Amino acid sequence: MTAPNSIRPAASSGAHVHPVDEVLPLPKLATYGFQHVVAFYAGAVLVPILIASAIDLPGEDLVKLITADLFTCGIASIIQAVGFWKIGVRLPLLQGVTFAGVSPIIAIGLAHGGGAASLLYVYGAVIVAGVFTFLVAPIFIKLLRFFPPVVTGTLITIIGLCLVPVGAHDAVTNPHTGETDPANVRWLLYALGTVAVIVAIQRLFRGFLATIAVLLGLVIGCAVAYALGDMDFADVGRASAFGFTPPFLFGMPKFDVVACLTMIIVLLITAVESTGSTYATGEIVGKRIKPSDIGNVLRADGIATAIGGIFNSFPYTAFSENVGLVRLTGVKSRWVVAAAGAIMIVLGFLPKVAAVVSSIPQPVLGGAALTLFATVAVVGIQTLGKVDFTDHRNLIIVTTSVALALWVTSYPDVAQGLPAGIDLLFGSGISIGAIAAILLNVVFFHLGTRGPRVAGGGSITLDEVNAMTAERFTEVFGHIVQDVPWAVERAYAARPFADTRALREAFQDAVLTGSPAEQDQLLNAFPDLGAEDEVGHALAVDHVALSSLDADDHRDVVDLATAYREHFGFPLVICARETARFDRVLRNGWSRMDNSPAAERAFALIEVAKIANYRFADLVADANPIAAARFSRFNELR
Repeated sequence: MTAPNSIRPAASSGAHVHPVDEVLPLPKLATYGFQHVVAFYAGAVLVPILIASAIDLPGEDLVKLITADLFTCGIASIIQAVGFWKIGVRLPLLQGVTFAGVSPIIAIGLAHGGGAASLLYVYGAVIVAGVFTFLVAPIFIKLLRFFPPVVTGTLITIIGLCLVPVGAHDAVTNPHTGETDPANVRWLLYALGTVAVIVAIQRLFRGFLATIAVLLGLVIGCAVAYALGDMDFADVGRASAFGFTPPFLFGMPKFDVVACLTMIIVLLITAVESTGSTYATGEIVGKRIKPSDIGNVLRADGIATAIGGIFNSFPYTAFSENVGLVRLTGVKSRWVVAAAGAIMIVLGFLPKVAAVVSSIPQPVLGGAALTLFATVAVVGIQTLGKVDFTDHRNLIIVTTSVALALWVTSYPDVAQGLPAGIDLLFGSGISIGAIAAILLNVVFFHLGTRGPRVAGGGSITLDEVNAMTAERFTEVFGHIVQDVPWAVERAYAARPFADTRALREAFQDAVLTGSPAEQDQLLNAFPDLGAEDEVGHALAVDHVALSSLDADDHRDVVDLATAYREHFGFPLVICARETARFDRVLRNGWSRMDNSPAAERAFALIEVAKIANYRFADLVADANPIAAARFSRFNELR
């Protein structure tokens, strides 16, 4: 009689709280929030420093830019993490100024004469781009098809390559006079020393210390510069202990059509990055990301960017360093990021803190910037690794865009003879590179074609698949089933395919519905584990775990494969994606020796179906830009 009463408290104890929504005790919120700020700080303040240096802003204006940046970063992070209505994804996503905007902002500033007056055109473009992002958020998922990896990878690579000269310029700048002095070994040593410290920290430490390597490199570099008399804290003494940078500090914004277009392109790029960061964070915290969540993310980015334009700051996006910190610490609460936002807002009212940052000598700053910007380029190269360069169209998109971008970066005066306004497109390597990549992708892959792109790195449409000859179909899709003729023919016979799901199912059905003789042919098409070609490369290409074995381990694999074939009459097939470690491969293989022949044949065919499924996913992943953005960003954090 007491059992029903005993379960009532549990039933009425309230709804389950996801770790993302858990509100931690105040001391933990403050501690974890401060940790996010430390990991984020160097990257956050570098953007206004680099922009101010490039457009010749005086030191007192730089202090105001830094405090405005921190203040707006705090607001943006709270909007994204806490959220309201359909704004903010309510995940631990800390917002910061995107590096993608640095070079275009500098180009806009220089095109309008530099100095504080040029910032009016920058902020006008930032506000317009923020409003555009907010309004386009509901339909952005449809626009993602114009940003496959060949475009996003090209753009991110171009951004990194075009920013490297900015860091290089600071690395050879005299911190006392502000003039370039490339022959001075002292400045060279400061820059190289900062790079060396960052590399050493990354090599010697793991965890949190590795995530703040850039910050530590700056601190150590500044300490050395101060000891040698090359760092001046005069601005710190002159700065107020407490202050606030008001909206429209430099005047009301001005609007230039080409500048606005350039900034909109930057926001579209960062929107793709934000999509990837959101999916990566969802994976880390164990929360499913829906299409509506992407809209919420982009609305928050748009509002934060517009607020940035009003409060003398720049475009905003999620900082991947802090996405990695969520994975590293295991602290999933979004309220920790909200606490970090509150801390940044407080820092935005402390000009002396900003003055300390603005006192960093240019060679030290340049050394840190070189590593950060080169990292951006590498992220782009990683994204391009997913592109099928056997398709000449992808090759042309990348080479043409990069060539134009580096041409303009190397010779920024190339557009002097063009009409006013249009010359701004050629005044920035990123602008012309971005426009070229987007337009070329449209020309090659969207004009005159219909249907979703399902293969060839996003270059082959479903209509083209349905119209393929058997020979072409085999060429594109044959490796999914180890180029076994009957399996490819059976999948081909299932045309026309209504969608990519039907195409996938055709291969799955082909693998599992063959006759016993056909199944034997399919199984025997796979190489024995441990088998190598004439130059010693592993033939089981799906198995990363077996690609670099020493002699003893290789012998163990060969012994297993030989015993298995002798016992069952076909090679041992194991899906590498689900058995990645070498010891698990051996354990899995030997345990299967106890199966009956009939059971093992069924087991082996299931493994073949898994391999085919993964190969199919690899082939068509680039056809889905959301998935591409999601996993490319997720892999950066691993």
